[in-house]
Amino acid sequence: MPTLSPASVVAALRAAGCVFAEDEARLLLSAARTPDELAAMVDRRVTGLPLEHVVGWAEFAGLRIHVEPGVFVPRRRTEYLVEQALAHAPDASVVVDLCCGSGAVGAALAAGLGPIELHAADVDPAATRCARRNIAPYGGHVHTGDLFAALPTALRGRVDILAANVPYVPTDEVGLLPAEAREHEPLVALDGGSDGLDILREVATGAPAWLAPGGCLLVETSERQLPSAVGVFRGARLETRVAVSEELYANVVIGVRGVGA
Repeated sequence: MPTLSPASVVAALRAAGCVFAEDEARLLLSAARTPDELAAMVDRRVTGLPLEHVVGWAEFAGLRIHVEPGVFVPRRRTEYLVEQALAHAPDASVVVDLCCGSGAVGAALAAGLGPIELHAADVDPAATRCARRNIAPYGGHVHTGDLFAALPTALRGRVDILAANVPYVPTDEVGLLPAEAREHEPLVALDGGSDGLDILREVATGAPAWLAPGGCLLVETSERQLPSAVGVFRGARLETRVAVSEELYANVVIGVRGVGA
């Protein structure tokens, strides 16, 4: 097999519709250890496998997050949720990354906060296997199970930051997602039910029992869903505000358990 040149890698990626072909080519060229490995990586990418699955990692909040095929790829816009959590609770000591996927949010929070008690949970065993690798450097604990049922009961009433990057795509809109997401990421990480807010409702309703007084729940959602999401948070008696980043197209709902609650 002839060795692929940088120009031929770019050409192959561009022909496959990769918008950032030059950037992706540089990444593949740096990641491949042999010409055969490079050719195999280019082949996987042009057939539609997400770049992060091809190289085995995603950049998130300045960290290199390990991602495996079949695991949700952390989005750059979710860095805004991390920023909001750190700004709201810079002294947090107990952190939970719910619906953790690769554990990117938990790892980024631990990196920003320093030594903490960190827990991550997801219903998907492939995700929690991946998350263990990403939060191990921070001494984190990973649990497999459905939302709060996965967590140790000893955490009830102690959580300072509850970050939940829940699935929020309405069921009938999942088919409109880019093929990379539709075909290579788990449906459970994307489908949020008929209006996209099914999991958000469960998390917001259950959160007050797990939050410490003054603890905060942070959830990402879409601009269209913001009013309904805020209503759900307020219905759970959380002191609620919204943070929006137009640059990252990120919308975060923040709910705080009142100190007297």
